[in-house]
Amino acid sequence: MNENNTAIKDARSLGLPKMLLLGLQHMFAMFGATILVPILVNTYFEGQGLSIQVTLMCAGFGTLFFHACSKFKVPAFLGSSFAFLGGFATVANLNTGIFADMTMGEKLPYACGGIVVAGALYLILALIIKLAGVERVMHYLPPVVTGPIIICIGLSLAPSAIANASTNWLIALIALGTIIVFNIWGKGMFKIIPILLGVVISYVFALVLQGLGFTNPDGSVILNFSGVSSAAVVGLPPFILPKFNLTAILIMAPIAIATMMEHIGDISAISATVGQNFIEDPGLHRTLIGDGIATSISAMIGGPANTTYGENTGVLELSRVHDPKVVRLAACYAIVLSFIPKVAEIIASMPASIIGGVSFILYGMISAIGVRNVVENHVDFTKSRNLIIAGVILVSGLGFSDGLTFTIGSTSITLTSLAIAAIAGIVLNAILPGNDYAFGKDPEGDASRGVDLRPHELEQELKNQK
Repeated sequence: MNENNTAIKDARSLGLPKMLLLGLQHMFAMFGATILVPILVNTYFEGQGLSIQVTLMCAGFGTLFFHACSKFKVPAFLGSSFAFLGGFATVANLNTGIFADMTMGEKLPYACGGIVVAGALYLILALIIKLAGVERVMHYLPPVVTGPIIICIGLSLAPSAIANASTNWLIALIALGTIIVFNIWGKGMFKIIPILLGVVISYVFALVLQGLGFTNPDGSVILNFSGVSSAAVVGLPPFILPKFNLTAILIMAPIAIATMMEHIGDISAISATVGQNFIEDPGLHRTLIGDGIATSISAMIGGPANTTYGENTGVLELSRVHDPKVVRLAACYAIVLSFIPKVAEIIASMPASIIGGVSFILYGMISAIGVRNVVENHVDFTKSRNLIIAGVILVSGLGFSDGLTFTIGSTSITLTSLAIAAIAGIVLNAILPGNDYAFGKDPEGDASRGVDLRPHELEQELKNQK
């Protein structure tokens, strides 16, 4: 947040040094989750999985490409998608057909090939929106559907925050407390970068504890620098090319259902957060194209699927700096780090407890935005249909922690919890009687949601009322 609590649309007014720091804050917000994906995938593929360097490069270039597709208007960051983790694990465990005699490293390109196809599915939805119109598509995505989905996005990340924080609660609370203190009582620049300050101060605190001989409660070292000493100062990321197989495609591609719905929810959340109608301008079809192609390009060089990051939406809400240029700075930082293995390893040494402490704020903020979308759009929960839709979405999004796996022929397909929640919500909204939602009917409500069709007219109406 800034000092007078007024949103800043042009960060250049703050000066270059502050802009650079704000970009760094966005990088730290995305960094933990982004590098966690290749770390987890590596455990599935016995150390022969995704590269952190490639992941950072894909996140950076993917974000810049997304901004180009969205006319440089949407302050979104594209990081690694967690939705595809189940798909990676499934591909790693394949031991029939051509996969029977493969090493883990040989299976990985086929998983990437499936992600290439998954990214292409975004283009199909974008075409539907372009041809049918955003109004018709959004009729099936009213606030009673998107609001609970956004809530699920934040709450589904909550176990990750707790798990990370529990590795060392003292350090996690230092990070959390620092963010709260500077966000509420900070002055000037300190109020704008509470997350970055939380990361830096808690990291220094962790260094001091380690210097004094303290360890984590489980006996492990607080900071592990083993990867730093062996890493080169400058080096190219280890790229790999995708390979295509129907089995792997059927495993990975359906996951795009979840990520596309997550994308729509994230764009709605970003729109609501910054008070601009990004679904109308630059258009949902443009943001989908940017996200989908960025995902496919990432997989073409051996990176994970990309997705719009709710973590950075939380940063927008906290900092009140809504300039997309700041997010692009974070993307440039990620690209630079992808060529500096040693620096990347130093940042990767950040204790999980710090990531957990920061996540308490960011993940909670995402869910709070979902709640705000429901409340400010006057969703009537005295209606049974709305209660049923929201209830089923919340239970599905939070209850199916391992997703839902079913078999077609000899192929197992897993739908993630968010995919299940999104499908259930959309289907119920379509079939249950009493769907009176019309996109654009309530401009004030749509404006609070960030999807107002006529923001200028509404602004004039409010002025006239005064």
